[in-house]
Amino acid sequence: MYDSPEELLRKIRLGEDTSLETKAVYFKGSRVDGPRRDELADTICGMANTAEGVLVLGVDDKTKEILGLPLERLEEVERFIFEICQDSIKPPVVFRTLRMELSDSTGTLRPILKVEIPRSLFIHQSPGGYFHRQGSSTRQLPTDLLLRLGQQRSQARLLRFDEQVVPESGLADLDEPLWRRFLSSFSGEPVARLQKSSLLTKDDAGQVRASVAGVLMCSRSPEQWLPGAFIQAVRYRGTRQDSNYQTDARELTGPLDEQLRTALAFVRRNMAVAARKDPARTELPQFSLRAVFEAVVNALAHRDYSIHGSKIRLFMFDDRLELYSPGPLPNTVTIDSLALRQSTRNELITTLLAKCPVDDPAGAPGRRFLMEKRGDGVPIILEESRKLCGRLPVYRLIDDAELLLTIWAAAADEQPRDD
Repeated sequence: MYDSPEELLRKIRLGEDTSLETKAVYFKGSRVDGPRRDELADTICGMANTAEGVLVLGVDDKTKEILGLPLERLEEVERFIFEICQDSIKPPVVFRTLRMELSDSTGTLRPILKVEIPRSLFIHQSPGGYFHRQGSSTRQLPTDLLLRLGQQRSQARLLRFDEQVVPESGLADLDEPLWRRFLSSFSGEPVARLQKSSLLTKDDAGQVRASVAGVLMCSRSPEQWLPGAFIQAVRYRGTRQDSNYQTDARELTGPLDEQLRTALAFVRRNMAVAARKDPARTELPQFSLRAVFEAVVNALAHRDYSIHGSKIRLFMFDDRLELYSPGPLPNTVTIDSLALRQSTRNELITTLLAKCPVDDPAGAPGRRFLMEKRGDGVPIILEESRKLCGRLPVYRLIDDAELLLTIWAAAADEQPRDD
C-alpha cells in the first residue's frame, strides 16, 4: 500500500483517513518521547482490527509537513514500534517496516519510517481497550461492534476460522509440492483451482491470499503466520513436569501431516519397550502407537487455531503421556459424549487430512489416509490403551479453554489385554 515515495507523498497531502495515520516523532535523551506509547498502541490496534493501514513516522499529523527522522535513530524508532506491537498489544500485531525518503517543502530528502499493518486474523486489545478506525479517528469499539467483529473474525464460530484469509500471504508462500497433492490431475494455471479448494481465497480488497488451512497444510513454516501452529514435545525423566529433568525436547514444525509424523517418531524414540520370551520374544511398549496416532491427528485436526500463540503440547513421563490441545470442545460435544459423537471445528483441515496418505503404518494399521472422518478415533484411543495397560485414558477440559488427554503407560510386566 502506497509503495512508491510519490504515491505516499500524494496520500499524505490528501490527509489521514481509515488507512493512513501520520505522526511526528520526538526524542528525549536516548529514548523516544513522543508519540506516547499507549496512544500509538491504540492506533495500531485500531488499524489491525479494521483494515489494512499504514502508519508514517516522521510526518506532522496537523500540518502534513515532512519532518523526517534522524538517520542515526531509525533503528531506535523501529525498536520502539516493535516493543509496542509485541508488548503493549494482545495478541501481538504483525507489521512490516520500510525505511524511505520523502521530499520536504524545500525539496530536501528526509528519512521516514513507514509501518504497514495488515488487517488481522485476530481481535487486538491495547492498554486503552479495543479500538477500530472511523475515518481518520481511532475510537473505542462499542460492545455491539466488538461482538460483530468477533463474528467476522470467526471467534464466534459463524465463519470457519480455517477458511479465513491470512494477511500478507499469497501463492508464493505455499510450497508447490505440498499444494499439488491436493489437486488431482492438475495442469495449467493454479490460482483458480486452489481457490476452488479454499487453499487460496480473496481478502476484502480482492487480493488473492492463502487461507489458514492453506498455510497449515501447504507451507513449510505455518508458525510464520500462526505463531502457535506447532507441537511442543518434551520427554521428562520421572513423573513430574520439571525442566531440570528433560531428556528430550523438540518443537515439531512444518505442515500438519509432517507434525504428525515427527510426533510419532518422538514418542517411538522416547518410550521404553520391554521384551519377554513366552516362548517367542514379545515386545511390550509403554504406549500404543495406534492410540498415539489417533490422539495426535485429532489434536491437529480439531484444535482451535484462532487462539493466538497457543500450541499443542505433548509431554511424556515414566508413567503417562499428556497431550494438551488448545480450545474447548466443538459445538455441544461434552467429555462424556466424546466417544459417541462426531463433530469438527475445522472442516477444511479435516478434509485435507483425509487426502493425505498414511506413510507410517505402524501407527495406523489398515488405514489409508490420516483421517477417515468416521468418528472412531476416540474409541480406538480408549480401547488400544486399555488393552495395553488395563487403564482407560482420561480426558479433561481445563477452564473450558484446553483439552487434556492423559494416556497411561504400561508397566514392563504387563501383558496386552484382549478381553
